[in-house]
Amino acid sequence: MPVGAGRFAPSPTGPLHLGNLRTALVAWLDARSSGRRFLVRMEDLDRVTSSPVHERGQLADLAALGLDWDGEVVRQSDRFGLHHEAIAALTAAGLTYPCFCTRREVLEAASAPHGVPGRYPGTCRNLGAATRAERAAAGRPAALRLRTDAETVRFHDEVLGDVEGPVDDIVIRRNDGVPAYHLAVVVDDNDQGVDRVVRGDDLAATTPSQIHLLRLLGKPVPAYAHVPLVLGDDGERLAKRHGAVTLAQLGGDAGSVRAALAVSLGLAAPDERPTAAELLERFERPPRWGAGAAVWRSRRSEMALGAPPECGEPRGR
Repeated sequence: MPVGAGRFAPSPTGPLHLGNLRTALVAWLDARSSGRRFLVRMEDLDRVTSSPVHERGQLADLAALGLDWDGEVVRQSDRFGLHHEAIAALTAAGLTYPCFCTRREVLEAASAPHGVPGRYPGTCRNLGAATRAERAAAGRPAALRLRTDAETVRFHDEVLGDVEGPVDDIVIRRNDGVPAYHLAVVVDDNDQGVDRVVRGDDLAATTPSQIHLLRLLGKPVPAYAHVPLVLGDDGERLAKRHGAVTLAQLGGDAGSVRAALAVSLGLAAPDERPTAAELLERFERPPRWGAGAAVWRSRRSEMALGAPPECGEPRGR
C-alpha cells in the first residue's frame, strides 16, 4: 500500500508551457520513485478564466510525456464545502478579519517608504465595528484575511535547504466569496493525503504562511521541494511572450520535449531520447536538480542550465 502522495496542480487557464511540464515531470518522478501515489488536481478557483478545454489539453500533454496519475482528476471548484468548513473554524477561533482593501491599495501601501514589498500592511486588521459597517454599507465587498502576529516559520526544503520567512495576513476568502488559493491548496493537499509537495520555487516565499495556516487547522505539514523555474532567454519567468513554449507549439513531439526536460534535470545526455520509465530508473533521491534555473533559448529551441548569457544572472522568483 503506497504511503502518502505527491501531486501536480495546474490552473486550467491555458496550455502548459515547458516550465509547467518540467515541474510536472519532477513531481511525477519524485512520487513514483518513493512509492507514493501521484495525483493531478485542477486548481480552477477562477471560474472566469478556467476552461474544460484547457483542462483536457493539459491532461493530454501530461499523458503524451508518459506521466500517469492515480484516481480521478480532482477539481478545486468541487471542494468548496471543505474550504468553507476550514474558513468557519478559523473565524470561530477569532483568527480572521474582513479586509476592504483593493489590490491596488495593497500594492501602493506595500511600496510606500515603510512598507514591505509583497506583505499586507495590516490596513484593515484593527478596524472598529462602526468603520467596518460603514464600508460594508457603502457597497465595498470584503475579503477575509488570516489574523497573524508577526510570526516567522522555518522549514527545510529539499532543494533550497533551510528556509525561514515571515507569516503574512493572507487572504483566505476572496471578496466574491470564493475560497482563496492559499486556503484551498492546504485543505486539499491534506484531504488528499499529499505529504510531499513538489512545485515551482516562485511559491517558496508563501510557504511559511501556508505552514502556519496548516498548524492553525491542526493539520500535518508536508515535506517541500521547490523546483527552480524555467526562464526565458531574457532572464524572466517563461511565458507565452517567449514564443514557442508549449508542446503543441513545438510540433507536438513529446519525445523531444521530454528529452530537453531530462537534459535540464541532469537525467539525460543531449543526444538521448529517454522514455519516462527510463528517467524513473535514473532518478535519484535526494535529487540533483537544484543547481539553478533552466533557461529556454527560444531562438535555438534548446534548454540549458544557468543564466542567459545576454542577461547575466536570471531574475526569476
